[in-house]
Amino acid sequence: MPGRSSSNSGSTGFISFSGVESALSSLKNFQNCINTGMDTASSVALDLVETQSQISFLCMHVATQLSQLCSFPNEWSWYQVETEVSSEYSMDKAMVEFAMMDRELNHYVKAVQSTINHVKEERPENIPDLKLLVEKKFLALQNKNSDADFQNNEKFVQFKQQLRELKKQYGLQADREADGPEGVDEDMIVTQSQTNFICPITQLEMKKPVKNKVCGHTYEEEAIVRMIESKHRRKKKACCPKIGCGHADVRMCDLVQDEALRRAIESHNKKRHRHSE
Repeated sequence: MPGRSSSNSGSTGFISFSGVESALSSLKNFQNCINTGMDTASSVALDLVETQSQISFLCMHVATQLSQLCSFPNEWSWYQVETEVSSEYSMDKAMVEFAMMDRELNHYVKAVQSTINHVKEERPENIPDLKLLVEKKFLALQNKNSDADFQNNEKFVQFKQQLRELKKQYGLQADREADGPEGVDEDMIVTQSQTNFICPITQLEMKKPVKNKVCGHTYEEEAIVRMIESKHRRKKKACCPKIGCGHADVRMCDLVQDEALRRAIESHNKKRHRHSE
C-alpha cells in the first residue's frame, strides 16, 4: 500500500513521513510547556526578590537590636542573606534546567527534520536506518553544547535581566556589593529610578511597561502599540520615542513585558500610599 514499507529494504518512494511529522508537531507543542515552566520560575524568583526586600529592613533592624542588647553576633542578618542566596540559586537552577530541556528538544527536532530532508533529497535505493541517522545527528548537535547557548534562549536572558533590574530597584544587589554594613538606602534607590517610571509617549507613569529589546527603552504597552499601528497604516516605520534614541524601526516583535519595572512601580506606589496615610 502507498505510504507504507514493510522492511528495511525497498524504494524510498513508498516512505511516508506523515506520522513522523505529526510526532514532531507534538514535540514542538511540548515547548509551550517548557515556556510556561520558565515563566512560572521567573515569576517566583521576582516574588522572592520583592519579599526579601520587604523583610530585609525588619530582619536587619531586629538583629541589630538583639546584638546590642545581648552582645552576640548578628546571626539573623547572616540567616537573611543565606536565605536570599539559597532562594535565588534555586530559581536560577530551575531556569537553567528548563533552558537545557529546551536546547535538547530543539536539537532532537532539528535532527529528525535533517534526517527527513536528507532521505527525501537523496532517495537512496534502500531504506536507511532512520533511528540511527537521527541519533547520530542528535549527538553531533549535543556535542557542540556550551554555556554560551543559554544566551540564545530569550526567556533565560530576559529572566536574568529582570532579576538584576528588580534587585537594583530594591537595592538588594547594591547591599551585597557594598563594602560597609550600611549598604544603600532602598528609598534612595527607588527615588533615583522614578524617571524610568514615566512613559516617553504619554509622559505618565506606566502601568504595563514593555521594553524594546533593540534599544532597551521602555514604554506604556498600549501607547507604543498604538503608535506602531498608526505608523504602519501610513506605510511608515515607528521611531523610538525616547529623546536621543536613534532606533528608527520599532517593531511589535521587539517588545517584551518589563515585569521588573512593573513590580517596582507598584511597590513604589504602595509605599507612597502608606506614607500618605
